[in-house]
Amino acid sequence: MLFFVKKTTALIVLALISFYATAQKKELSDDQYFKNDFKGIIQSLPLINKWIDDSHVSITRAGKDFVLDCKSGTEKEVSAIDSKTADVANANAYLKSGNIFIKVNGVETQLTSDTAKKINPVISPDNNYVAFTKYNDLYTIHTSTKKESRITTDGSDVILNGYASWVYTEEILGRASLYRTFWWSPDSKHLAFFRTDNSPVPVFTITDGNGQHGYVEKQRYPEVGDANPQVKIGMVSPDGGNITFADFNEKDDQYFGAPYWTPDGSALWVQWINRAQNNLKIWTVNPATGIKKEIYDEKQKTWIQLEDGYERLHFLPSGKNFILESDQTGWNHLYLYDMTGKLINQITSGKFTVLNLTKVDEKKGIVYFTARSRENTARMDFYSIGLNGKDLQRLTFGEYNNTNINLSPDGSYFITTYSNVTTPTKITLVDNKGKIIKEIGDTKGEAFAGYDLAATALLRVKSEDGLYELPMKVTWPVNMDKNKKYPVLISIYGGPNAGTCWDSWGLNGNQQFYAKEGLIQVVMDHRASGHFGKEGVNYMYRNLGYWEMKDYTSMVKWLIANGNADPTKICITGFSYGGYLTCYALTYGSDVFTHGMAGGSVTDWSFYDTHYTERYMDTPAENPEGYKSSSVLTYVDKYKGMLQIVHGVIDDNVHIQNSINLISKLQDDKKEFEFMEYSGGRHGWGGNKWLHYMNLKTEFIYKYLLKKPVNNLMLK
Repeated sequence: MLFFVKKTTALIVLALISFYATAQKKELSDDQYFKNDFKGIIQSLPLINKWIDDSHVSITRAGKDFVLDCKSGTEKEVSAIDSKTADVANANAYLKSGNIFIKVNGVETQLTSDTAKKINPVISPDNNYVAFTKYNDLYTIHTSTKKESRITTDGSDVILNGYASWVYTEEILGRASLYRTFWWSPDSKHLAFFRTDNSPVPVFTITDGNGQHGYVEKQRYPEVGDANPQVKIGMVSPDGGNITFADFNEKDDQYFGAPYWTPDGSALWVQWINRAQNNLKIWTVNPATGIKKEIYDEKQKTWIQLEDGYERLHFLPSGKNFILESDQTGWNHLYLYDMTGKLINQITSGKFTVLNLTKVDEKKGIVYFTARSRENTARMDFYSIGLNGKDLQRLTFGEYNNTNINLSPDGSYFITTYSNVTTPTKITLVDNKGKIIKEIGDTKGEAFAGYDLAATALLRVKSEDGLYELPMKVTWPVNMDKNKKYPVLISIYGGPNAGTCWDSWGLNGNQQFYAKEGLIQVVMDHRASGHFGKEGVNYMYRNLGYWEMKDYTSMVKWLIANGNADPTKICITGFSYGGYLTCYALTYGSDVFTHGMAGGSVTDWSFYDTHYTERYMDTPAENPEGYKSSSVLTYVDKYKGMLQIVHGVIDDNVHIQNSINLISKLQDDKKEFEFMEYSGGRHGWGGNKWLHYMNLKTEFIYKYLLKKPVNNLMLK
């Protein structure tokens, strides 16, 4: 349910709350609150296994396997084997007990039997080789002869072949890469790989107190302004031999994204970006000679996102054209090019953000993609459009957020998983014209209507400058009294283009119990969170913290004026970038925010890494005022509430250096705060220490917001 908030909507909100309070009857039990036992209220959704062909899909419902006929909408129970027919081309490599195994057509074969540590085994497309790294060198092994070939020979502590440096994994290739930097060509004739020289990167020393002499870890970590790793791009036969390096100067101040092999394997396309990250080039490289030729050149006034889950290039099946994603207009869109880099036409356009290219039906000239809804940016919809940029159609239906789209092989049907803040999640089969064929599953159980669940609403608050309708998802206290003021708990992340406020449904015991206890629970996004495209995100350029706090403040002020929020109990909580904004809110924003719980926080951007920070802030030498104004440390004198600071001692992402500097500054200014460190904790931690952390937050909420003894059932 969506509200565009004006002053008069306070009455609408109170009416909504009143409706929910009277419409529901039973109160949740302790098991439901504290064990998340919602049996009968909600039920499990069926599992969508795989498409068997263009019109039949395998699903599992209540432990039984069925095949759904999309043409008739009927389901037939089958054996698990029948419903999940083997893909004869399927093969994979994996580690087991420290050695490499492959499984082809269900048959497992062990390839290695030594004790050396092997990392990231990946089978070639023709199943004849497995590539992997060992001792920071790149190796292959033949799957039939088991002959092992050492591709590189100079691997060391600082020379990494096929294995990424920390900053490349964290900020460019993404954590899902597992530090892998080698890529098979589609024809299996070549391996491309990064050779990384980490020696220019300064060493950061991480310590912990365990053991008689403590624990020490050395990490090559480039903080802003530091030297980066030097990368060369090699191409080589899977049997080894001469390595061809792409024609780039590794000494240049630059970054490379993950390369793309063309569909026929004849060329490697390399993404290159300058240190300032405002000029992206794509080069096609000949794997035999290393000679490069420019295909694409893009410049922006702020920055260009290089990677980290962003798939920029999509080759069409024919190999004659490619689709490129770019946000150069202020909104991420699709563009059609020929293989020489000549623009044919823009495919999508307008003030909405394309999220994922799902499929290209080149024969029919149709592109399927997901995007933030053109009607509501807190929802995702599924669309089709012609390759020529004409005939845009929304294929999903209703006012829902579609969190998962599963398209049939030929694009005739799709299955969508969807909900909104007042509608429990459903799964439905739809054809490619948007016609509903069959509802496959519904989370709502038979007892759902009989329980008094807290009301959640999606609201929109106008920004102070009147430019944006900012999204805010609010769970209201049960039986809310319009004459009473309630404490507020705001959960945020807040990083650039990383919004968390979606029009989606959820149910958990903590949320419901806090609503019963009288807590207003809020998720909110600012203008740069992704709802308003790159146009909105650009506000953060050289000025982290300011616009986030400006917009958060506008939403909190609305809650105080219209949502019964207690201005003396405005608590914000977040981890990582969310920890940064929490600390910033309790210092720079302390006239509005009174309490905070900050975990793994950046407190000064000069302590964070080159690629992420300089993308938005440039270097400290280029933007000294921006670094000063974005630092939590600058505003410690404004601190006047209560801040809980938590950090993992060996956090190798946001170093505990950040929290130590804030704590020292608070101590020097004679400020009161809470601090907890977790030995062995990195950027997050597990086990009983994580439970301890959750309890710490619970106790903080009861002590400062609810102002009463903690309910022991809430403790883990």
